[in-house]
Amino acid sequence: MTDALKRLSEEGVAIWLDDLSRKRITSGNLAELIDQQHVVGVTTNPTIFQKAISQGDGYDQQLSDLAARKVTVEEAVRMITTADVRDAADILRPVYDATGGQDGRVSIEVDPRLAHHTKATVAEAKQLAWLVDRPNTLIKIPATRAGLPAITEVIGLGISVNVTLIFSLERYREVMDAYLSGLEKAKERGLDLSLIRSVASFFVSRVDTEIDKRLNDLGTDEAKALRGKSAVANARLAYQAYEEVFSTSRWSALESAGANKQRPLWASTGVKDPAYKDTLYVDDLVAPNTVNTMPEATLLAVEDHGGITGDTITGTYEQAHADLDAVERLGISYDDVVQVLEDEGVEKFEASWNDLLKSTQAELERLAPSEG
Repeated sequence: MTDALKRLSEEGVAIWLDDLSRKRITSGNLAELIDQQHVVGVTTNPTIFQKAISQGDGYDQQLSDLAARKVTVEEAVRMITTADVRDAADILRPVYDATGGQDGRVSIEVDPRLAHHTKATVAEAKQLAWLVDRPNTLIKIPATRAGLPAITEVIGLGISVNVTLIFSLERYREVMDAYLSGLEKAKERGLDLSLIRSVASFFVSRVDTEIDKRLNDLGTDEAKALRGKSAVANARLAYQAYEEVFSTSRWSALESAGANKQRPLWASTGVKDPAYKDTLYVDDLVAPNTVNTMPEATLLAVEDHGGITGDTITGTYEQAHADLDAVERLGISYDDVVQVLEDEGVEKFEASWNDLLKSTQAELERLAPSEG
């Protein structure tokens, strides 16, 4: 067990793996990561599943059975992905039990094509929770305008949620409000609030990618000096917002009824720019009661040379505001950046979902039994 990952855990950061595949489950690799690298959760998304199913033959037996039954490609995708999530949830069950339900979680996403449809998102979330049928599942709902009321409704039904694709501070506050409203609904329905959990996935690296691109276009020394600062600043101010919301009297009333805080989760923490340290979005985002979901390469980089030095968020808010204000003063609109990122995020997951359907369809046809 490594000092950097152990230290990260001790600082109150839950280490989750941002990847899942049948091979990772059956080879014992996931169990090993839990045992050796302090991994206490797993997140998935359409891109991860598309990659897993299109590579290797780990899904051939199930695909062959599905082809023999002549199921639709949509049903095949749901059967395959929920099987992986169910198995991963079983592997993580001891962590779930040991942490009183806080960790040991596996996330699965609603169909991203429903991102702008509230009722369909709620229906899909209910269906996924029923299909996976594990208490340590989180249903991922995007933080789009239509997603917000869906989050409230799904939490209100007692289903635990991972809110995804959050880029802006304003939208993050709306997400926390949607969560509290859902808890209030659940309370009215007489549900046990202590069983409901949620994380809010605040995306990190893509903010630098978009803002740095605009800073490079400006090309001035002042612009270049601000590269690589926006993503961390944005996430740190999100943590400030989290501290504010979860110290209100509204929250206190829910907490006394058994509710759990919605933890901030740092997503998209793999560094995209090789000029930056590959552990930047882990080292600089350490604070209590947070989650960092990392691709395996980032996890291993932190294990090898992570610079975990304690809380790197508390007390940084003034500088974070200054960094974002400096970018705004150069004519780069924060509101425009975060809207572009949200739109792109939904589009990318939709594209991955369509690719997943295509590659699954091709596999079903390849493995279809000859007539007779």
